[in-house]
Amino acid sequence: MPTTPSTPISWRAQIVVLIAGCSIAMLAFGPRSSTGMFLLPMTGEFGWGRDVFGLAIAIQNIVWGATQPFAGAVADRFGVVRVIWIGAALYALALVLMAYSSTPGLLHLSAGVLFGFGLAGCSFNVVIAAFGKLLPPEWRTLSFGAGTAAGSFGQFLYPPLASGLIAEIGWQQTLMVFGAAMLLILPLSLALATRGTAVASGPVRDQSIAEALAEAFRHRSYVLLVTGFFTCGFQLGFVTVHLPAYLADIGLTAAIGGWTLAAIGLFNIVGSLSSGALSARVPMRYLLAVIYFGRALAIAVFVLLPPSPVAALGFGMVLGFLWLSTVPPTSGLVLLMFGTRYFAMLFGFVFFSHQVGGFLGVFLGGFLYESTGSYLVVWWLSVALGIASAVINLPIKERPVVRAAAAAA
Repeated sequence: MPTTPSTPISWRAQIVVLIAGCSIAMLAFGPRSSTGMFLLPMTGEFGWGRDVFGLAIAIQNIVWGATQPFAGAVADRFGVVRVIWIGAALYALALVLMAYSSTPGLLHLSAGVLFGFGLAGCSFNVVIAAFGKLLPPEWRTLSFGAGTAAGSFGQFLYPPLASGLIAEIGWQQTLMVFGAAMLLILPLSLALATRGTAVASGPVRDQSIAEALAEAFRHRSYVLLVTGFFTCGFQLGFVTVHLPAYLADIGLTAAIGGWTLAAIGLFNIVGSLSSGALSARVPMRYLLAVIYFGRALAIAVFVLLPPSPVAALGFGMVLGFLWLSTVPPTSGLVLLMFGTRYFAMLFGFVFFSHQVGGFLGVFLGGFLYESTGSYLVVWWLSVALGIASAVINLPIKERPVVRAAAAAA
């Protein structure tokens, strides 16, 4: 079916779409960003090594990434509501089952496989895809920043909430509470119905999924974007899961770990909104290069500083500003190159690279800690990858793909 323009929704409906989408992003990203708070309670109770917990979250990352393109393809074809409903239901089930995971196998199934499937269906990636289809061009990059910032607010809210609830009612009951909260996503998703209402952009042309994929992976700039986004996942996955334990290792309290993750979430609100606004005004490839290099510098300084609560919270603030600020320019480049027709699917493949990085960051964090007794190797690998991604993004060409049918017209 060709992509055809439709009547744009009113500005009031646009605001409803924005509020509902941001609320979903906040609810979905919160429990995921607080998984590190459960590492020490669960490994301590069951006598597991950190590699067992790390592998579960690594599986979550790779399943999320591997299924995101398919969730995006279904959302492109049938609309996002069905995808979000299935994702939210699986997410809630994963959290409840995680509360009863007394063996590594159950933990890998719940916190790993089911959690990953749930995130693919209802996380900020699907929300951003809905924004790209429903909102007019002048709203898009800013809305991408808003959706990402809303996820960051979930990251600000949930880790200290998890820390407090674990202390008061225990880690199992905390997971149950988080699972129940996922059901709020179901009614909110109704505002994001996209089939037949997308604001089309890019050359209007009948194109199959296979043609869209072939076109994308022949496009050098898209391949560079996919490659560079690996680093984002590696750094985020490692820090989200292992930072609280690392801070405990260097003599800081669990509360400092929770508040450091919260600082990342709080400052990422500012960073994501700023990145979304800047993506419409400056070359997005330069913005990405600055973000990746800034992360590498922040990590290097943090590792070299003497441990203290001030250093930890300062690191959370700086890294938070750069945390998910990669998402608006990355998604904006995909939309600029290929238009809205297969945006959810093509961004899903970019995100798959992110999650491969997340898998390795989480897994290597646990594996190397158990092997060497330290996280130091992974910290410095994060620095090297940040510098590499800064360089990789510089040659990207910021222009729409040239299609034969469009050129002939």
